[in-house]
Amino acid sequence: MRFEELVNLCDQRGLTLGRLSLNMEALETGVSPEAIFHKVMNMVRVMKDSVKEGLGNPQRRSRSGLSGGDAGKIACRLSQGRSFPGNTLLARSVAYSLAVAEVNACMGRIVAAPTAGSCGVIPGTFMALSEAQGIGDSDLVYALCAAGAVGQVIAGTASISGAESGCQAECGSAAAMAAAGLTQLGGGSPKACVHAAALAIKSLMGLVCDPVGGLVEVPCIKRNATASAIALASAEMALAGVRSKIPPDEVVSAMAAVGRLMPASLRETAQGGLAATPTGMAFKLPER
Repeated sequence: MRFEELVNLCDQRGLTLGRLSLNMEALETGVSPEAIFHKVMNMVRVMKDSVKEGLGNPQRRSRSGLSGGDAGKIACRLSQGRSFPGNTLLARSVAYSLAVAEVNACMGRIVAAPTAGSCGVIPGTFMALSEAQGIGDSDLVYALCAAGAVGQVIAGTASISGAESGCQAECGSAAAMAAAGLTQLGGGSPKACVHAAALAIKSLMGLVCDPVGGLVEVPCIKRNATASAIALASAEMALAGVRSKIPPDEVVSAMAAVGRLMPASLRETAQGGLAATPTGMAFKLPER
């Protein structure tokens, strides 16, 4: 399904993108809307738990030693009131996104949203906004459903796999999904949600997948944080009435075309980009 079709269905039925997504999932799977709601609610709880876990053990390091502790640094700066004035939501989103991605690197429990490598973007932004504005879990469920609808469109037209289309397909898709959900949480229309997604994709289009040492840690974890910032910026623009000059469906098609043009060295093979720098090569794990 395309974005245009989703928006038209929302308008015809008077539904938000999230509610339409939940109803469509129930229709396609034969599972009751109530059961799907509870399943997504559990995902929200896992996301919250992964944020807490990542922040609760700031000294923990991944098995490789390449990552860990950065979420705690941001949280400490935030708690000391040292973040840039007016940037509390952004700083909190960055800290939470890093926390979840670090939990993933330490083999903790996360929600792949849409992938494990991009798992921090949606919980980081959603939980930060939820705390800032007192948003309830039920609203987060529907926001996550809206994000899921965006992810399905991207997966159907382009890809959410770094091995297939670079990190634009992972962190780029996650940012688009988060932007759509944030826009819905901000009271935006379904049209605004898909334009927020398009704005996020445009900002990350062409992003390569170059994991140092072949591990989903460097630069992947920090890309979760920067993708969170892009998601917030995209939602702010969409809620203000800013629209993508290129229609959202065409943006996703362009993303797919860019992914096909990427050489294999820039698609999760650890043969190019940062993985091929002298320092990146020094971190390469010995072959068994």
